[in-house]
Amino acid sequence: MELRDVEIFLTLAEELHFGRTAERLHVSQARVSQSIRSQERRLGVTLFDRTSRRVALTPVGRRLREDLQQAVDLLHAGLARARAAAPGPGRTLRVGVFGHAGYELRPLVEAFRAQHPGSDIAFGEVNGCDPFNALRNGDHDANVLWLPVAEPDLTVGPTVLTTGRVLAVAAGHPLAERGHASLEDLADNHVADLGPDAPDYWVDAMVPLRTPLGRRVPRGPLARTFHEILSLVAAGRCVHPLGEIAARYNRPPGIVFLPVHDAPVLRFALTWHSANDDPALHALARTAAGLGPITLTP
Repeated sequence: MELRDVEIFLTLAEELHFGRTAERLHVSQARVSQSIRSQERRLGVTLFDRTSRRVALTPVGRRLREDLQQAVDLLHAGLARARAAAPGPGRTLRVGVFGHAGYELRPLVEAFRAQHPGSDIAFGEVNGCDPFNALRNGDHDANVLWLPVAEPDLTVGPTVLTTGRVLAVAAGHPLAERGHASLEDLADNHVADLGPDAPDYWVDAMVPLRTPLGRRVPRGPLARTFHEILSLVAAGRCVHPLGEIAARYNRPPGIVFLPVHDAPVLRFALTWHSANDDPALHALARTAAGLGPITLTP
């Protein structure tokens, strides 16, 4: 049965009048009669009892109406979901990143714009001492966060960026002369304390609590922003591990960034609040998954 014939049948089953059905569908009454006769011949059953005074569904016709209506409802629901999957025109997503990571994510921005004309990305800043709050209060649609993220109310999407690590030290620090660092060096120095609002497991992925040999890494003083960390490092009060992107875009006086040769690669993923069902956000996630992670090389 063609979709147009289904529409004719269901409309006649509702109107129970050939003239009103034809008027409602903007077709001739003869077209309605022809469609119903054709379906009855094809199925080998009578769908409507017709007299000069009334039109009524037969028992078979009533059952067919129920079955076809369910199918049509499912079809409409599927089409509605498909339409909703496309971001609306002019939708700009607010995405939180660390420091200058937005510059490195330009391929993702360009791909998203190309695939969804009228949509765009505006970057905000992620605060390392409280990385999830902007997602929970709606200030950001998504954040690009280092992994792991294991929050029950947050969804971790595709990895968008991978990078190595550096250790920020004061220019006069003994490690600066060596020119490189290892995770074991952290036990001989203090690292900045990001405070109580960032989960320990998440901070530990960047700033481990212990070195690979099990030595404790001293924490303190307190720093709540990236610039506070740099100020403390420059003053010689601590050293601090950072993503390699920090060295690429920052050259503060009095600070040296040393490659950490034994640190595992950092993976940054698009992360959002699980209750956020914005079609534009999910379109961005599909674009990111198709593009694959951007790898920063020294």
